[in-house]
Amino acid sequence: MSKDKQAPPATIAVNRKARHEYHIGDTFEAGLVLEGWEVKALRAGKCNLSDAYVTVKDGEVFLFGCQIQPLQTASTHVNPDPLRTRKLLLHDRQISQVVAAISREGETCIPLKMYWSHGLAKLEIALATGKKLHDKRESEKERDWNRERQRLMRTRSR
Repeated sequence: MSKDKQAPPATIAVNRKARHEYHIGDTFEAGLVLEGWEVKALRAGKCNLSDAYVTVKDGEVFLFGCQIQPLQTASTHVNPDPLRTRKLLLHDRQISQVVAAISREGETCIPLKMYWSHGLAKLEIALATGKKLHDKRESEKERDWNRERQRLMRTRSR
């Protein structure tokens, strides 16, 4: 490819807070119903998933709280809403799994990352349960130990 027509990076946004706050269960790939200005903003990487969540209403799945900042060059006749509720596209079987999980006590559905797949914006969502404070501390200790172990392995191999 020439420099002018480079492919955009595959990952648009990652919800890093999700893996710290939740135990991740089943994951699904969902399509998004977007407007034109939103696609342009996603290509520029103007997306934030940190406060987003997924909910079900009337048998359809929606993404709330995902912030897509409009570009400065947005058209004058379009009134962009960065926190607009966006519909997610899932198969009926997947929707029923999400509905069953959300109806259980303590389970929720959260977005993990947004990425490009064959030119289409996709969202990876997961069924998750919240972590307690001691679980978060345990995860942090494990992450620190893995980092220290990698550091020791590097110094030994030299």
